[in-house]
Amino acid sequence: MKPTRREFLRRAGIAVAATAMARPAPAAGPEARKPNLVYILADDLGYGDLGCYGQQTLSTPHLDRMAAEGIRFTDHYAGSTVCAPSRCVLLTGLHTGHARIRSNRPGLLTDADVTLGQVLRRAGYRTACIGKWGVGNPPPPEDPNRRGFDHFFGYVDMWHAHNFYPPFLVRNGKRQALRNVPAAKWKNAAKGNGVAAKKVDYAPDLLQKEALRFVEDNRACPFFLYYAMNVPHANNEGGATGDGMEVPDFGEFAPKPWSAQEKGFAVMLRNIDRYVAEILAKLKALGIEDNTLVIFTSDNGPHQEGGHKMEFFNSNGGLRGMKRDLYEGGIRVPMIARWPGRIPARRTSGVVSGFQDMLPTLAEAADAKCPGGIDGISLLPTLFGRGTQGRHPHLYWEFPHPRAFKQAVRKGRWKAVRIRPKGKQKGRLELFDLVADPGEQNDVAAQNSAVAAEMAAIMDREHSAESPP
Repeated sequence: MKPTRREFLRRAGIAVAATAMARPAPAAGPEARKPNLVYILADDLGYGDLGCYGQQTLSTPHLDRMAAEGIRFTDHYAGSTVCAPSRCVLLTGLHTGHARIRSNRPGLLTDADVTLGQVLRRAGYRTACIGKWGVGNPPPPEDPNRRGFDHFFGYVDMWHAHNFYPPFLVRNGKRQALRNVPAAKWKNAAKGNGVAAKKVDYAPDLLQKEALRFVEDNRACPFFLYYAMNVPHANNEGGATGDGMEVPDFGEFAPKPWSAQEKGFAVMLRNIDRYVAEILAKLKALGIEDNTLVIFTSDNGPHQEGGHKMEFFNSNGGLRGMKRDLYEGGIRVPMIARWPGRIPARRTSGVVSGFQDMLPTLAEAADAKCPGGIDGISLLPTLFGRGTQGRHPHLYWEFPHPRAFKQAVRKGRWKAVRIRPKGKQKGRLELFDLVADPGEQNDVAAQNSAVAAEMAAIMDREHSAESPP
């Protein structure tokens, strides 16, 4: 009998777990050198936050240049509308109807889950996750290292990652003390979240230095850097008191007639742009930029937390909704890819794609064996501008919000959203024509009953039990 998808993945996962510490020898000789892979993930960056995606107030010249030197995707989607499940989709290639982590509620990856880190590590890559792990809740300190990453530095717990001046960061399962001191009310917060009274070490800058160091230290071997920033996320514990968007200083934004939170957001966006520029410059200085694929994106739509207002800079780019919504503003995200000499410059792609596509895309780029039974497809034909690009019949999301169970499907020009309030057996399905109505303002389900019925059937089919075996 042919094994089910779950059984296939379970068997593959056990095989990976059993050999996780066995490192294959790197490819020999420059002619056999595999490409380096750098995947940069911003945290709560909206579709409209970058200049190349229409941002009018703030400037992102380096990311705009990266887009001009590579390819910009217009219809790319995050794995989910909040961080933990989105990262799970990214790492496992399974959409949220099949993935183990589907919300920010308690839950963890297991040895049955095959991750992108494991796939590339087995292919001879030196792998690193730097920044925010946040896959499941609450993960043990060594979780990234157990899931295929040789090196980890940053925040393992998503709540810890709210604090930009934490008392410690985690290096390969062990706490590394910083010079920051929590405010009195947070001194007993063992997880390190909260707000600092003494602010010395700004964690996002430390993460950037670590990322640059990893690239330099591994320039002679193929490497995979998963750089998961924790900006421009808010410090939710800081709230709207002025600590929600903490930065060392407001710099050129200090004179602006904006709130402290909006100035802080502007600084974070400027820093993200600068961080990416520094990584690209490092690759060039080391002479390896022509052998390095760099991808930049965001884990979900923009937030409205910590005193920051999503509409202030039009962060959703005119789309409907934001973080925690399954409307376009909550899940459609910018994605830029650059690989000099391999990805033709100044291109824009409307291929409908998602986080589940990153595992097969990077695996193919690395000539690595991709797990079977996943939901993603390789985007290399689109990146390289040649060959036949596979297409998704549809994309699916689900989000078990505490107050409602949310589902969404994108199929061609059609987008359906169904929200079932807690305690209800059924939910109303809305249908939108994204070509005529990208802002999802006009529900046309009544006029297109056959399409609406098809979308409902897809939702029913793609949802599996929330606790895979």
